[in-house]
Amino acid sequence: MSDGRIVAFPGADGVAPERPGAGLVAVLEALLFAAGEPVTVRALAEAIDGAKPDDVVAGLDLLRARLAGSDRGLELIEVGGGWQLRTDPRFAKAVLSLLGGTPQRLSRAALEVLSVVAYRQPVTRVEIEALRGVSCGGVLKTLLERGLVRAAGHRDEPGRPLQYATTGGFLELFGLTDLAALPTLADRDDLDER
Repeated sequence: MSDGRIVAFPGADGVAPERPGAGLVAVLEALLFAAGEPVTVRALAEAIDGAKPDDVVAGLDLLRARLAGSDRGLELIEVGGGWQLRTDPRFAKAVLSLLGGTPQRLSRAALEVLSVVAYRQPVTRVEIEALRGVSCGGVLKTLLERGLVRAAGHRDEPGRPLQYATTGGFLELFGLTDLAALPTLADRDDLDER
């Protein structure tokens, strides 16, 4: 481990197992636990010497199945363009009790602005206000501070208004792999019918 990369897929005893890649799942679990945030397949493969992205994907699938198939307190999810270990939602109350604090809550106005940004990005403040019918400067500032929205450059029109887009933090908060995972109008209609 001269450059910080993991050289083999060792077993629990530190010796490479007889089956090639048998320790890969354990290495992936350790890396995801240590990272604490979503990690891409590419970054995982680069951290493990000799691992190909296809090996990592297979290892992640196996790890997810192992966690889902047992009474464990963790789950592996694909979110924000990467993979992340998270506590099982069943234990949210206990985790909040231990760590203190309250879950992150968003006001109705913040959710409305975030929805407009998510579905129309990049979008200007004027466009958001035209859709909502009210000013949104304070709400946008709050969303920027929370890292859910980012400035996405200036529009090439008179006044060069600032445009806004969502961030990886937005995807992570809502458990989305990417923007394509946002519900569509057809999804909403399906929910209304149920």
